[in-house]
Amino acid sequence: MKKVEAIIRPFKLDEVKIALVNAGIVGMTVSEVRGFGRQKGQTERYRGSEYTVEFLQKLKLEIVVEDDQVDMVVDKLTGAARTGEIGDGKIFVSPVERIVRIRTGETNHEAI
Repeated sequence: MKKVEAIIRPFKLDEVKIALVNAGIVGMTVSEVRGFGRQKGQTERYRGSEYTVEFLQKLKLEIVVEDDQVDMVVDKLTGAARTGEIGDGKIFVSPVERIVRIRTGETNHEAI
């Protein structure tokens, strides 16, 4: 099993969710996060004054899938979240050693 984490632009969430649900992915966790990468923030104006927002608002999606679904999930995420502009985000894939469903005690594949 693998955990796919994606950092995306907030306004892309609906497109990403629809793409994943249509591909058969039934669960994900979404968190509001702030950060920066190569973009290094952005300059904005408020009442005529410029200021820099160093940590930009993003969303972090966490999805646990079977090993054979990882490439499909990454393709769906990339296609739905891409705008072509700097700051579109990143996708991280890491191994998952164990899953336990708290309610039933089911483990690993049954718990997804």
